[in-house]
Amino acid sequence: MDRETKKYISQLGYYSTLGLQVAFSIFIGLGLGYWIDQKFSTSPWFLIIFLIFGIIAAYRNIGLAIKKIRKF
Repeated sequence: MDRETKKYISQLGYYSTLGLQVAFSIFIGLGLGYWIDQKFSTSPWFLIIFLIFGIIAAYRNIGLAIKKIRKF
């Protein structure tokens, strides 16, 4: 396999996981917020805060992927 093909396969592997990264960051924020709310009986404040953090992390992952695309 030549160098160019290896490069494309590597990029494909990275970008195919982007959807999972976005989904996991949002669900981890939701789960953590829910858990803290249940522990301290502060429903729904921490759920909302950590959901926002998860969405910010998801956008950051997308931004990093776009930045990586522009380098190529």
